[in-house]
Amino acid sequence: MKAVRFFGHKDVRIVNDMEKPTPKGDEVLLKIGGAGVCHSDLHIIDEGTVAGSVFTLGHENAGWIEEVGSDVKDYKKGDAVLVYGPWGCGHCKPCQQSKENYCDHQSEMAYGGGLGLNGGMAEYMLVPSSRLLVPIYDLDPVIAAPLTDAALTPYSAIKRSIPKLTPDEYVVVIGVGGLGHVAIQILREISASTIIACDVTEEKLAFAKELGAAYTINSKDENAAEQIQKITGIKKAKVVIDFVGATSTIELGTKTVSLDGDLTIVGLGGGHYQYTMSGLPFGVSMTNPYWGSRVELMEVVGLARQKKIHIEIEKYTLDQANEVYDRMRNGKIKGRAVLIP
Repeated sequence: MKAVRFFGHKDVRIVNDMEKPTPKGDEVLLKIGGAGVCHSDLHIIDEGTVAGSVFTLGHENAGWIEEVGSDVKDYKKGDAVLVYGPWGCGHCKPCQQSKENYCDHQSEMAYGGGLGLNGGMAEYMLVPSSRLLVPIYDLDPVIAAPLTDAALTPYSAIKRSIPKLTPDEYVVVIGVGGLGHVAIQILREISASTIIACDVTEEKLAFAKELGAAYTINSKDENAAEQIQKITGIKKAKVVIDFVGATSTIELGTKTVSLDGDLTIVGLGGGHYQYTMSGLPFGVSMTNPYWGSRVELMEVVGLARQKKIHIEIEKYTLDQANEVYDRMRNGKIKGRAVLIP
């Protein structure tokens, strides 16, 4: 079996000698249709943010059930499914609420497949429990794979702020990349606020306009905050969602979020914020959500099946994995790259 394996710092190899797993108990063997390539992978490869031994990369996975263990019910060979990405203990209170992304035992475990345990950049993937599967019905697994993160993460972040996303308010999206371009579509469909998109290239700003942003601002400009305030007026933006997470974008968010607003930092750009009482408007909630719940992933599948969201993808083979990571490092991927076995 072919797989994309992480062997340590900046060491990613395509191997052909992996043994095809056999599921037992509640395990499920998946024939992979597509595995999304996420910027988080670069943090693993280049910075070593996930501890662990050698493992197969890929935490955005979809495919068809190939074989099930003896305890699996309600799934059969050929069913098209997504793999819910964050794997918790399955027993604690958050896990019982389908929020395995906030499992009480997260600090004691690998985060999931492709994040310390074997993921889906392979011909087959062994999923440790059928509870981690979400049916996709008539969706193409190649198209659907990135829903598990590139759509689920912004969807969950946006849902936190839904009560504040009213028709008379503004929402700022910083970063129109793999997650940001989906966030704009989700906001367009489930909120009523005016969308302002920020990025550093004119190509991505034009893309944001196509997706539903009413205004676009180049965040490289020194006066980007002032340009946003000209649009929002004195009250500023009720919600700011930062899909970059660099110091500069966090600062932009603090300058443009309103009183009693939400500043949500999703991106893993390694930025810093020095809190002072006068640095944020009063009442602002600054949060750093992680992924989303399995129930929210079901809702994301509903949006995709209704054709209300679409993830822009570029298709590659497993053998091109390192090429894709290089393209990602250089900002040359539009939307999401998907590896197809």
